[in-house]
Amino acid sequence: MTRYAFTFPGQGSQAVGMGKDLASSFPEARAVFQEVDEALNQRLSAIMFEGSDDILRLTENAQPALMAVSLAVLRVLESRGVRLADHAAFVAGHSLGEYSALCAAGALSVPDTARLLKTRGQAMQKAVPVGHGAMAALLGLDLETTRAIAHEAGQGEICDVANDNAPGQVVVSGATGAIERAVEIAKARGAKRALLLPVSAPFHCALMQPAADAMREALAEVQLQAPVVPLVANVLAAPISDPVQIRQRLVEQVTGVVRWTESVTWLTGEGGVTHLAELGSGKVLTGLAKRINPEATAVALNSPADIEAFAATLSA
Repeated sequence: MTRYAFTFPGQGSQAVGMGKDLASSFPEARAVFQEVDEALNQRLSAIMFEGSDDILRLTENAQPALMAVSLAVLRVLESRGVRLADHAAFVAGHSLGEYSALCAAGALSVPDTARLLKTRGQAMQKAVPVGHGAMAALLGLDLETTRAIAHEAGQGEICDVANDNAPGQVVVSGATGAIERAVEIAKARGAKRALLLPVSAPFHCALMQPAADAMREALAEVQLQAPVVPLVANVLAAPISDPVQIRQRLVEQVTGVVRWTESVTWLTGEGGVTHLAELGSGKVLTGLAKRINPEATAVALNSPADIEAFAATLSA
């Protein structure tokens, strides 16, 4: 039996031009981009469609922009008769994608999600002075080895596992010196590659506590409903639907590990999911899903052709 989960990408999947073909092809997509622009009092869509990469990459822009493209894809699917509640058993999102997932599942409104992600991006950027934090991808090592490397590299500074993205692809985050040490230790331990990432702040580590505090305040101000299908939360790698718990996990997620390997493993195991559909910019999660569970079918939906083909498949 075919059973879907809809997944939503995180930071790093942005690219100038994203969403432009959707906006030119579908009025439903244009409406989402306009709604986000109005909520932020900013022409974010112009930055997305034809802005500079440097401006789009700013965390406070990239986060709501990625959500906007994901929701545009969903709205177009809905116009083709594909309702999330009817076709997905679960939703999940990578880091900021968790907000996109909750918005898609009706737990948050589009304007509230856009404003929350703007706040989240600004708070994460402000949490650590530029140059004082870093992130690195350690490739070809298992999670336990990476944890041991992070512990060894810390030497009194923060050095945490931030993202467990797929087997052999783990990201560490923390103080710049500690992350640089982790890269050298990983190379000595036989990592295939160990490289610093081009990010503006050290996400998903203890240094992000000021941002977590800011999000606790921001989330307390918005209305959050139970999603129409459960969210498989980053910090739990398990499904939740209770709004009180969702708020708590979104706060914890700012400093916590994105347990993506475990989340996809749970979805395609206990969750009974056979197909993962990635809604939004890029194909990062689709690639990770194929590495985590090669037996699951994974598809990325971000172009008009992708969306029409997927809708036709579900209605066949």
